[in-house]
Amino acid sequence: MIELTGWEPLGISVDWAAIEDELGVPLPADYKELCEAFGGGIFSDSVYFLGRDEGVSFNFLAQWRVSLSVDRDSALGDVSVVDPYAIYAPGGKGLAEWGSTEWADEYFWLIDAERPGDYPVLARSHDGGPWDRYDMSTSEFLYRILADADFRPFGIAQYDLGTTFKPGSGHPFDGRPL
Repeated sequence: MIELTGWEPLGISVDWAAIEDELGVPLPADYKELCEAFGGGIFSDSVYFLGRDEGVSFNFLAQWRVSLSVDRDSALGDVSVVDPYAIYAPGGKGLAEWGSTEWADEYFWLIDAERPGDYPVLARSHDGGPWDRYDMSTSEFLYRILADADFRPFGIAQYDLGTTFKPGSGHPFDGRPL
């Protein structure tokens, strides 16, 4: 991803132990590397990456907390926004979002606390269609979205948007909100 985007890794220090303690599972190693190199932000002006960001918009943990709260809110009914799944809750099984697009495509991991380290990517397109499962790493999925024009229906390389990265609002070198 670094070579693809021409990005200079930031070397962000992240307290993974605290984050993983709150989640109750370890996060994928390649995802942690992406977070330390990029933080959170936008690839190719259209793919939102939830990583480590001082703001809320691109902060994985902050977004997960909000999603879990909404998913558990009984006033909203029994249907989950990620139906037929639920948002991952510590000790359980469910989805945790790590990315999306400006077209409302969504990218999640299917996390099962009883199977730590096994995080298939589940994705669905903006039309709310069925979930697609990808047994690949976060990095590979993200790379294929950006660089593989034949990666349907999620690949954006066919649109020739370039392979850039813009940091989120909490980037120490770019304090402007997006």
